[in-house]
Amino acid sequence: MKDLRSTATRSPNNPAAKSQVLVVDDHPIVRHGLTLLLNREPDLMVCGEAGDAQSAIQAIVSLRPDLVILDISLGGPDGLDLLKQIRTCHTDLPVLVLSMHDETTYAERVLRAGANGYIMKQEATDRVLKAIRCILAGQVYVPDRVASRLLRQYAHNATVAARSPLAALSDRELEVFRLIGAGRSTRQIAEILHLSVKTVESYQAHIKEKLDLRNAHELQYHAIEWAVSEKAG
Repeated sequence: MKDLRSTATRSPNNPAAKSQVLVVDDHPIVRHGLTLLLNREPDLMVCGEAGDAQSAIQAIVSLRPDLVILDISLGGPDGLDLLKQIRTCHTDLPVLVLSMHDETTYAERVLRAGANGYIMKQEATDRVLKAIRCILAGQVYVPDRVASRLLRQYAHNATVAARSPLAALSDRELEVFRLIGAGRSTRQIAEILHLSVKTVESYQAHIKEKLDLRNAHELQYHAIEWAVSEKAG
């Protein structure tokens, strides 16, 4: 287990007044920044941090947070995988996905997987706080532009392909694609996801077919190009 740390310091005056938040992100500086932001609020407090999926599950059990803030990219199995694990064991635990990844790729996907909201890290801090409070109040949060786009899609019965170039990929295929874009080899991806090399190769073949790519070189090129564009924001 790594990157699991309790940061709880309940208010001595009214310890029950603050909603307890667990921050799950593989970057310590991001966790630290969120902790500073939330602990300044009168109604919010970070009760713990986790840097990977295993630590997050353990923290949820031991700390019993009121809300989890979850990143998509966790180094190993991604946040989407973790979200599904959370929904299996903690069906009512509110989860906000806060990610650098473009909402056109992930927003609808994480909502389908059971997230209560999705917001990008580039958003202003007041919007992040708004999303947290909205979800704690029992609502679903996505930025207005995302809600409008999703409504337009369903109103016009948009095909999967029309929504996003990567929308046709399954969650696992997208995870493999993301890791290829991060420069991981087939064997490394297999180790990270606890899969056989043959299974990863099968996912790669499906990705190439769905994205109309001719070979492994084109797959790697497009995955890296996508990863760079995501970081550029």
